[in-house]
Amino acid sequence: MRLTVDLINLSLSYLNPLKERELDLRGHKIPAIENLGVAKDHDAIDLTDNDINSLSNFPLSPRLHSLYLARNRVAHIQPSLPSSIPNLTTLVLTANHIAELADLDSLSGFRKLTHLILMENPVSRKEIMGIKSRTFDLPSAGITDGTANGAATTSFGGKQYRVRMTEEEKRRVEELIRNAKSLQEITRLEKELAEGRIPGGVSGAGGGKRAKAAASGGDRMEE
Repeated sequence: MRLTVDLINLSLSYLNPLKERELDLRGHKIPAIENLGVAKDHDAIDLTDNDINSLSNFPLSPRLHSLYLARNRVAHIQPSLPSSIPNLTTLVLTANHIAELADLDSLSGFRKLTHLILMENPVSRKEIMGIKSRTFDLPSAGITDGTANGAATTSFGGKQYRVRMTEEEKRRVEELIRNAKSLQEITRLEKELAEGRIPGGVSGAGGGKRAKAAASGGDRMEE
């Protein structure tokens, strides 16, 4: 069934337990996203149990905070999606077809994304997914401008470490993480960042430069 204007207008719209205005589009076997311009006054859209294979074609929707797409066929995420949904905080993609970490690169543009669910996707069974996700470049789970002074914030084991880097150094770290091919590479990068060091090869010859680091919940400072 196509996602028509009539289907959207006839679908249930209600306040969910989070006091969000939610649009219920579950279980219609919708193959593609279209015509959502008429749903722009919603905070959340539930598209669970459909046949959507591409997360794309959203109109500008600054009010939209939550998207639920469990049990679809999503294998592709439109690179420009963050500009259409700039305030997205929750994205549920349980039981879809996301196969590679590179398929998630587009999500780095969601500066407010805090909840991403990828259970039962092929990518969740990758050997390095568990560690790589902690240093992947999503704002809530990796390298980001966490402070006004330009320090990057990275989370490890419940603690946050701040590593002062230039924009070029941050870009190089993100490339190293994205291109890592083994568990050992990810472990090394994680260890160096956790210790407050910029990974070798990022800052030129020698690498491994020690930066100022602070663990939240403690007073440790290193130079």
